[in-house]
Amino acid sequence: MPSLGEPTFAAYGQQQWGNNAAWGANMTVVDKVLPDMISMIDPHWNQFAPMNPLWHGLLGFVIGVLGVVSVIGNGMVLYIFSGTKSLKTPSNMLVVNLAFSDFLMMFTMAPPMVMNCYYETWVFGPMMCEVYGMLGSLFGCVSIWSMTMIAMDRYNVIVKGLSGTPLTSKGAMTRNLGVWAFSLMWTLAPMFGWGKYAPEGNMTACGTDYLSKDPINRSYIFAYAVFVYFLPLLTIVYSYFFIVQAVAAHEKNMREQAKKMNVASLRSEDKATSAECKLAKVALFTISLWFMAWTPYLVINFAGIFNGAAITPLATIWSSLFAKANAVYNPIVYGISHPKYRAALQQKFPSLSCAPEREDNVSQSSAATNDEKSEKA
Repeated sequence: MPSLGEPTFAAYGQQQWGNNAAWGANMTVVDKVLPDMISMIDPHWNQFAPMNPLWHGLLGFVIGVLGVVSVIGNGMVLYIFSGTKSLKTPSNMLVVNLAFSDFLMMFTMAPPMVMNCYYETWVFGPMMCEVYGMLGSLFGCVSIWSMTMIAMDRYNVIVKGLSGTPLTSKGAMTRNLGVWAFSLMWTLAPMFGWGKYAPEGNMTACGTDYLSKDPINRSYIFAYAVFVYFLPLLTIVYSYFFIVQAVAAHEKNMREQAKKMNVASLRSEDKATSAECKLAKVALFTISLWFMAWTPYLVINFAGIFNGAAITPLATIWSSLFAKANAVYNPIVYGISHPKYRAALQQKFPSLSCAPEREDNVSQSSAATNDEKSEKA
């Protein structure tokens, strides 16, 4: 790694707010880029003055904290789901795949970005820039398609019910391997000429090159958006539309039956469906967070294709940060909402429990019900 010396405020010290060039020195955000990286920088970034170093410091701190939280959180999910017998089910293999992808996302993305924020530019060279962009894209793709598989599994259990084919361990493993193979195909493509990876506007991270007007590069952005964003989105919306419809019909039937029997509720007598609905809500919430995280990055990519002038280095910071932050949400969601995970967490790490676990017959039966259905094949 070239010797960069200490980070400096010199480039920013003469800068004027609202101006595209620094005072006096007439510096730009590209001026700290190392010589071997110049060929990868789009001319678009030459119009922007150096960013305030405080932004680099803030971004480095935030991504560092998110990295630690994500690695610990997803590491605990992997440990508990893989080490607890009652959680070793075909359906939960999809959850483990999601946690594994999220773990690798921040384990590989956070440390390099923290160091680059310290030096205020990319310091690992062109090849590592491409590898960094490919890995970030790969783990993001694996996460969304893992969530898609979870949604499809929920659809199969809740909507199809007994008429559906139960998910087996072999089937879950096949889906997981298929997700990784599919994701590798899309994210390796830029390494072989279809699309490309380049530094983001803040020069501390790398991702897809959305500023190039080359038709081949544009076609990749469009195709990637269709198969890694819109297709999973439509599949998930379709699955959850019918899941919600089935849940609503079930709730209506329960209320009518309770009214006929002159009782307040039949909830405790219908643990199976209630449990499945609870797990579906967990998955839906997780997926919603994922789309909120990755949509800004999609917007930046499309803005680059159609109107690159609207993209600023600061905008790329927030879209990149939102995208990476999704790896933090999943362990929190599962820790709060998954009853058997919460029980196992309390057993293995009692110091993390703020209060005694409250008995919830409906909740505690959720994973058990799914286990029985999943293992019948």
